[in-house]
Amino acid sequence: MSDSAPVPYPLSSDIGQPVTSQSRQAAEDARKDRTLAEFMLMLDDYEPLIPNEVTDYYLQKVGFECEDPRLKRLLSLAAQKFVSDIAADAFQHARIRTNAAGGRARANQPLYGGPGSLKDRTRTTLTMDDLSAALQEYGINARKPDYYL
Repeated sequence: MSDSAPVPYPLSSDIGQPVTSQSRQAAEDARKDRTLAEFMLMLDDYEPLIPNEVTDYYLQKVGFECEDPRLKRLLSLAAQKFVSDIAADAFQHARIRTNAAGGRARANQPLYGGPGSLKDRTRTTLTMDDLSAALQEYGINARKPDYYL
């Protein structure tokens, strides 16, 4: 650590002196800037699951122009997290649906062999209803209309 970088914790010479909220805020801002800079450096070596070409295509399609590959990787990472959160929420909806519907029906099924085996009971099937419920939490309507004209 260099001598010019602000220290986010009090020094031994500062003990007994009142810490102002302004200096505390400045130290917190410096820490955030330092961690952001470290994170951006880590993005140099990171290869996101969404290929760079796909990210470039969609960014170009919406009119976003940037030559910094780290920023594009950051956006790709944010998209990856968003999709991952939706998938995890949809999985939870599927588990809740499966557990709510199968309480008594599963008790009568055999443990081994056949379509109602223990292996089949641990499998969760994701339906469009589960995905729609998860997307609804994010403000995305993916339900089909109740009727077609």
